[in-house]
Amino acid sequence: MRLSAPCHFGLEKVLRFEVTRLGGTDITVQDGRVSWEGDFSSLARANIELSVAERVQIVLAEYRAATFEELFEGMYRVPLEAYIGAEDAFPVKGHSINSVLTSIPACQKILKKAAVKRLQQAYHINGFLPETGSLHQLQFTILKDQVSLYMDTTGDGLHKRGYRRNANLAPIRETLAAGILDLGHLRSDTIVCDPFCGSGTFLIEAARRACRIAPGLDRRFVSEQWDCIPADIWRAARAQALDRIDRNVTFEGYGYDIDPDAVNLTMENAKKAGVEQFLHVVQRDVADFRRIPDAVTFCNPPYGERMLEQNEARQIYRTMGRVLTTPLFVICGDSSFESCFGRKADKRRKLYNGMLSCQLYQYV
Repeated sequence: MRLSAPCHFGLEKVLRFEVTRLGGTDITVQDGRVSWEGDFSSLARANIELSVAERVQIVLAEYRAATFEELFEGMYRVPLEAYIGAEDAFPVKGHSINSVLTSIPACQKILKKAAVKRLQQAYHINGFLPETGSLHQLQFTILKDQVSLYMDTTGDGLHKRGYRRNANLAPIRETLAAGILDLGHLRSDTIVCDPFCGSGTFLIEAARRACRIAPGLDRRFVSEQWDCIPADIWRAARAQALDRIDRNVTFEGYGYDIDPDAVNLTMENAKKAGVEQFLHVVQRDVADFRRIPDAVTFCNPPYGERMLEQNEARQIYRTMGRVLTTPLFVICGDSSFESCFGRKADKRRKLYNGMLSCQLYQYV
């Protein structure tokens, strides 16, 4: 079985390493995606253990289609009955870029029709398919007439770990924060600091990573309801993840925020995540930042979309340049960050925080 996981652009190497650690073989890397050969056990472990993937998909087919007939035939050839039961739901969604087949609704309709016909014949059903059973979301991408068909195994995106039910106005995704922490070579004895902790994502992800708590251990996945995957596989994957947890670590996290509500929110989320004992979070303006010996600083400072906000944000960058020390990892969507900060970064990496193009500035 071919599995695939999309990720933030710029984190493909991090995800490839994680897939390799899980035992994935025949690994291929594309922009924003890593694919590999695996089985149902690999599927379950990937959902539970991958920290930077956005979701885990089964690759159903890849083929070229410049006509609706070719699009139909490609889906019809897929052995959908290997995954989808006679009563299961199988909606279709996707997108098309730079292709002859430009109408998304038309492509959805054709692919759905092909899937229905395939399953009707497989289950010897002449009429209506009820679709009242478990969800099997079919997804498609058409890029320059090249079709890729997927089946989602995750449900809600993997960035939804289960601990952050509340967030501040500009949170960083958990998957992106995990990737940045990996680039910072986080270990079980690392001291991490975030002077703009917000809802605590960097600190919580760091603490859970230090304790080797699998990112998806506290949530459920849509494919757990599939009849084709034995429940024992999910139990074994969770048991394996539980066995890896080690809370006897010397990791410490220090968080600061000018907003007292953010401080409370960080600790509430940390408690939900089971790592509050490793964190020290207080209200403090970045101007009053004091260096913590041997700490690595990760932060997502305010960007500012309107002119007044931009001016305020850039004043914060100037303050950061005066008080923050290396090693330092800053993700920022403002191209003037380095000039305001007062130093060129030792390394830069282009990343996306949601739809916002950012740079990861690394001062080592």
